Amino acid sequence: MENSTEDYRIQSFDLDTQVLLKTALKDPSAVNLEKVSNIIVDQSLKDQVFSKEAGRICYTIVQAEAKQSNGNVFRRNLLNRLQQEFKSREETRARSLQEWVCYVTFICNIFDYLKVNNMPMVALVHPVYDCLMRLAQPDALMNEEEVDCLVLQLHRIGEQLEKVNGPRMDELFFLLRDGFLLQEGLTSMARLLLLEILEFRAGGWMLSSTAHKYYYSEIAD
Repeated sequence: MENSTEDYRIQSFDLDTQVLLKTALKDPSAVNLEKVSNIIVDQSLKDQVFSKEAGRICYTIVQAEAKQSNGNVFRRNLLNRLQQEFKSREETRARSLQEWVCYVTFICNIFDYLKVNNMPMVALVHPVYDCLMRLAQPDALMNEEEVDCLVLQLHRIGEQLEKVNGPRMDELFFLLRDGFLLQEGLTSMARLLLLEILEFRAGGWMLSSTAHKYYYSEIAD
């Protein structure tokens, strides 16, 4: 998986940090991997664009470390930090909606990229579901930013998540369907996004071309 380090959006860091990250991508044993994982998580929580890219960086470091020393120091530190952030997710959401949305994007991104024997990491399945369930609660459905985040993550990892735990996906979609049908005060954009994701799953995690045209011309308008 050859990528220039420019692809990883690390230009937003100061020069020392850029050097640290570039080294971690190629020679992980030469750097402090706990520090690296903290830098990546911290940046992901405040930068939405980076939170969508960070999974690839983490994947590359995990692969490089496994190849170099068969180690998993980076992955262990990353999961510890994700767990800490997960425990304080309600405080994060109350303090900053943007940080909360970045956290959900990041943990879903990590779920998507980091696999063990080509299978999603079991340790992440319930936390990811818990985050998505939180985004499907009535108060969150009133925020377009949270609805948008939820729908984007389900487009990305919904099918994988359903394979590892179908009953929880059913539970999540009961919430979304009830929100769509029963909740008053949703914005028209939130309604459109919810309807689109309900159809997306009903179609086997695909949209027909007619539906695609309908939703995406609506969203573009």
